[in-house]
Amino acid sequence: MTWRPRPRESEGHASLPLDARQGFLLSRLDGTLDIPALASLTGLEEPELEGMLRDLVALGAVEPDPSAPEPPAENAGDEADASAADAPAAAARAATHRQLFEHQLHARPEDERAAQARLAVEPELSAYCFDPAAEVIRALLENPRVGPVQARLIAAHHRTSAGLEALGGRAAFTNDAGVRRALLQNPLLPASLYRRLWSSRRLAEQYLVAISREAPEQVRAMARDLLRASFTQRTGEEKAELILSTEGRCLATLVGLTLDGHATALLCRRTYVSTLLIQNLGRWSATPPQLIAHLRRQDAVKRNAPLRQLLERHPNAS
Repeated sequence: MTWRPRPRESEGHASLPLDARQGFLLSRLDGTLDIPALASLTGLEEPELEGMLRDLVALGAVEPDPSAPEPPAENAGDEADASAADAPAAAARAATHRQLFEHQLHARPEDERAAQARLAVEPELSAYCFDPAAEVIRALLENPRVGPVQARLIAAHHRTSAGLEALGGRAAFTNDAGVRRALLQNPLLPASLYRRLWSSRRLAEQYLVAISREAPEQVRAMARDLLRASFTQRTGEEKAELILSTEGRCLATLVGLTLDGHATALLCRRTYVSTLLIQNLGRWSATPPQLIAHLRRQDAVKRNAPLRQLLERHPNAS
């Protein structure tokens, strides 16, 4: 039987921590295309496509392959046991993992939930990702079956600093792009965890977080603070790259900071044709005198009276 993946009609996909590639793939599934056709449509290699589909099945966004072999039962001849083993899968198909947790697991005592989380299998494995107790999340992370799919659920939906810090202690998970994206959308992301994960990243990456519309204001504020702290410590090349790649938009976040001589020299070697970049440099009070003088010599400025006046009024204009 050829598998033609299709989304679960009852699933609330908007609530799932899907990354951009998973969302794109999910939007192309209609139950009529098999794996080779999907690979041709999306441009993905079949092994990569199959891995993404397995993740979407584990997240509950896609119906599983009905022809896939079931895991071997310990008592293969016992049909009653096999039927009982299928019950959790049927329950997972009927409701989201969150609903499974809220309706069946949440009422249990916390210590019992923690003990069960250490040993859980699907669908309870993903359902426990919605547990609000940090102790349960720590126990869940000790479960050897936990993978990136569950880590993304925790990153997206958990709401305690201790639980998110426990997730942040697992480099195998925090290196996953989907986990990082989900953390950035979590309003309870601890500042210490954000600094640990993003302080080594390039200024341009930090700036993208600072202006991201997907991140809540609390996270954007942390990103702005880290960007300002990092800017004072990075090389001139990286500072110049940030200013040029953003056409100076980043300078609104860098008010009160200054450019070092190396960054200034690099910027003075450029020819400027972007009106927006010249305007942003002209409005930044810390733009060095050498760079102001260089900008005033640009043809784009000589032909534009408002730009000339802006640079002439700059406090560092000689």
